[in-house]
Amino acid sequence: MTISEGPTISEGPAKAAGPANAEAPAADRPEAPEARREARAWCWSVVDSPIGPLLLAATDQGLAQVVFHADEARAAEAVARLTARLGTAPEPAPASLASPAGTPADAPVGSPADSPAGSPVGSGGTPPCLTHLGSAVRQLERYFTGALTEFTVPLDWSLITGFNRRVLRELAEHVPYGTVVGYGDLADRVGDPGAARAVGVAMGSNPLPVVVPCHRVVESGGGIGGFGGGLETKRTLLALEGILPQPLF
Repeated sequence: MTISEGPTISEGPAKAAGPANAEAPAADRPEAPEARREARAWCWSVVDSPIGPLLLAATDQGLAQVVFHADEARAAEAVARLTARLGTAPEPAPASLASPAGTPADAPVGSPADSPAGSPVGSGGTPPCLTHLGSAVRQLERYFTGALTEFTVPLDWSLITGFNRRVLRELAEHVPYGTVVGYGDLADRVGDPGAARAVGVAMGSNPLPVVVPCHRVVESGGGIGGFGGGLETKRTLLALEGILPQPLF
């Protein structure tokens, strides 16, 4: 599929191409939040990237959220929301989760490469959320240098439900690095022809952007489409993957 800059579109993907009255099937609409949730251990960190600071949050199940443009105020808001959703305050995270030179992208926190000389080594005392968080940080570092084309960090899908989760899982599993898919095509893939607009809404609800690549979903006519992280961020990610040309300056 050829991608062009196309006409300027509102930033939110909810304005994606598709019937104006299209919506997720009733059985697949997001479930109402539970009145009470079992408290779940989690941790978070903010990392620098070529598209600005990213807040990463992980639970014992895997990476649960990626937040764009995570300055101090936005990070505080995200942490407050996650504390309410997950039922407990986050675990303290290490001062740095960046990988030393030569560390494998999926090496767990607590591995020899992650531990200062003379410090205890081993995963026995490391909360699983920190293991997943460390893996996510290292894999994103390699993605942005072009050294990694497929994320393997486990994902926690609990912040998304119904039709939106179904669409996002299809996207994560079957739209690889360096390719794109149209909103309508993605609707067809999940068995809901004509639900292009609902797919756009699902992209806007994605709690795991970049890792679950909603930037790879574009207009069927060749336009770049919308993006919750901003169109410039979407262009940058598509250029990184070779779908759009790199900017000249």
